[in-house]
Amino acid sequence: MEEVANQAGLTKKMSKEGVDAITSVISEALARAEKVALVAFVTFQIIKRKTTRGRDPRTGEEIQIPARKVPKSKAGKGLGEKVG
Repeated sequence: MEEVANQAGLTKKMSKEGVDAITSVISEALARAEKVALVAFVTFQIIKRKTTRGRDPRTGEEIQIPARKVPKSKAGKGLGEKVG
């Protein structure tokens, strides 16, 4: 939070509140299965994974891994250019 506070010219408390608010809004939108895009930075969305077969690592027994929804993120062009 210190770096965010320094770059934004805010107190650490204010920067923490801002970051917490952003992550809360993103989490709530994903819980509603909405796509969230921070243009040129990252896009978050929920994808559905199908039921698959797997193995219990302790017993080696074949098991069914149930279908579920999972968050997925994709880096935006701007982020990719900065780190790549």
